Amino acid sequence: MKATERRLRIQDLFSSEEFIDADKLRRQLRASDSTVRRDLIALEKKGLLKRVHGGAVSLQARAEPLDSDWLSNRFHQEKLHIGKAVSELVEEGQTIILDGGSTVAEVARQLQGRSLQIITNSIPIAQIFYDSKSTEVTLTGGFLYPRLGVLLGPLCEQMLDHVAADILIMGIGGITEAGLSNSNTLIVGSERKMIEVSHRVIVAADHSKFGRNAMVHLSSLDTVDLVVSDHALATPYRQLLERHEVRVVLA
Repeated sequence: MKATERRLRIQDLFSSEEFIDADKLRRQLRASDSTVRRDLIALEKKGLLKRVHGGAVSLQARAEPLDSDWLSNRFHQEKLHIGKAVSELVEEGQTIILDGGSTVAEVARQLQGRSLQIITNSIPIAQIFYDSKSTEVTLTGGFLYPRLGVLLGPLCEQMLDHVAADILIMGIGGITEAGLSNSNTLIVGSERKMIEVSHRVIVAADHSKFGRNAMVHLSSLDTVDLVVSDHALATPYRQLLERHEVRVVLA
């Protein structure tokens, strides 16, 4: 396969996936390590992707914007109510992992001034607490994912291996009978590790996330302790969560 053909094939793969690991590229292209590396360097110079440890992340525009400002404005009132309801479930002195995302950012705003230990992979959420004298904040480290301002990848996951949390508060890309899902493998990798090191898992998600399958499966519903959503959540989805012994709070 010629270089031009390989690079078009890589771009085609990134049209459906935001992160592809190097092993998968080698298998798909039937090419050597050095050949794949040269192709990725060439596409990185064109601004189409960003090479990271273990593979590459797409920088191509998506049909659905993955942009923190756009996401913050979508169902904004519902997210405000969800943020307040989730914050009331947090006790003073607890260690909380805050996943990235616009809904979790609303939770963070409600937690300002509380005596807590916060662990997060989100730069926007860390900034919410930048001048707090009572809240300790630890950033995970990792690859800074474009547009969302979250830290992901192996370094993020390695750091999470060394902590334990009372509660994980996470957003999500989709919730169905199959479980939780999100938009790419890098995000899902970090979220799986967050679930693993947390005693309790709270999902903060507005009603639009239900019945939707995001691209990458994250976990079954059995990993979730509580879901906080809004009053527009349809009854069948409430019943689905209850069947899986997931407590539901509507804000």
